[in-house]
Amino acid sequence: MNILERKLNSKKAVIGIVGLGYVGLPLAVEFATKGFKTIGIDINKNKVEMLKRGRNYIQDVDDIKLEKVLRNKKLFAYDNFDLIPKCDVIYICVPTPFTDNKEPDISYIMSATEGIAKGLRKNHLVILKSTTFPNTTEGYVQPVLEKSGLKVGKDFYLAFSPERIDPGNKVFTTENTPVVVGGVTKKCADLAALANSKVVSKVVKVSNPKVAEMEKLLENIFRSVNIALVNELALLCDRMGGINIWEVVDAASTKPFGFMPFYPGPGIGGHCILIDPYYLEWQARSYDFVTNFITLAAETNENMPFYVKSMVIREISQLDKSIQKAKILFLGVAFKKDVDDTRHSPAIKIMELLLKDYHLNIFYNDPYISEIVVDNLKLKSTKLSKELLSKCDLVVITTNHSDYNYDFIVKNSKRVIDTRNATKNVKNGRDKIIVLGSGARRGYSV
Repeated sequence: MNILERKLNSKKAVIGIVGLGYVGLPLAVEFATKGFKTIGIDINKNKVEMLKRGRNYIQDVDDIKLEKVLRNKKLFAYDNFDLIPKCDVIYICVPTPFTDNKEPDISYIMSATEGIAKGLRKNHLVILKSTTFPNTTEGYVQPVLEKSGLKVGKDFYLAFSPERIDPGNKVFTTENTPVVVGGVTKKCADLAALANSKVVSKVVKVSNPKVAEMEKLLENIFRSVNIALVNELALLCDRMGGINIWEVVDAASTKPFGFMPFYPGPGIGGHCILIDPYYLEWQARSYDFVTNFITLAAETNENMPFYVKSMVIREISQLDKSIQKAKILFLGVAFKKDVDDTRHSPAIKIMELLLKDYHLNIFYNDPYISEIVVDNLKLKSTKLSKELLSKCDLVVITTNHSDYNYDFIVKNSKRVIDTRNATKNVKNGRDKIIVLGSGARRGYSV
């Protein structure tokens, strides 16, 4: 048993978390809750200052747990890498966006790696969690760390263990969601699995980091492809008329084998599902391989905000007023229900398209998000009321938050476009509702 194993088993290992966002902060709180001294590092000074004041900014993190680990001096936050030498295990949990040309941007990973490399020492364990393309761990992170003169597998240890955070999920959390680990060497994998096992109920080891990196992409591309399938069928149902895709999916779900339900919507948001297909597409090109199927699915999903825009324009074009004078209310701007996360929100994309092309009067309400910026225009969430609903010419449900009273919304609205089938249980006023994929209205186009 080496020194790191002893420290992990005795809870004397110091855990470093680089990146205190949706992945890093929940992980840091879990380690601190389990009794490990945890050092959080983030270049965003506002996040660090909020944590030092005991303020929580991640919805999935329990306020009481965060306050307790801060009070008990188990969790500390810094905006620099000075304490890296004091850490024993270091997780990299930074964003991996893509560029305007849909190419991977791993600059945050490399910046974090360079910060770690300056303080790298023997028996350090570095675990990359940021979603990325295969060979990032060994092809990009490892060479930077080895510039220190230390060798992976001998002097320090390196592994990839992808995050599996699902914002707003109350059932599966950091603690009870299984994780995958791929180490550069067997010892790297064993130590990374041991570290993860201190806060995660089940750890699955794979043969190398590339397998773990590809596994993460498969998870999200699987969802992207299946959502694209039902999105395309939703467009067809609208074109055909008389067929409701939501009813079709629910009926197919009665089959107890060989089928998994996915549902259409106004587009895909969040960090992973929208971005990951393009990470793999980019890498595939270097092998003279074209990911036709995967790329087509991603493009289908990216077209959905344009389709919803056409639904909006079609409905307001039937009003006895100019398009520019129409008032449109969007309900929900988070990328999914019951969260405060607007990353790549399809609702915001739809609003941008309408403002750019038609300069419409747009309002929004979201119980979780008080303010957004749309096409350089700052908008504040408007209080949802009978008066607001009745004065708007069109209400567009883009996020199906549980807080909404859909009977009240439909009753007091003139016309409703429902992109999430949120009004499925509304009995009265159904003649006012146009549900995406219901075949209720025909002639929309992407």
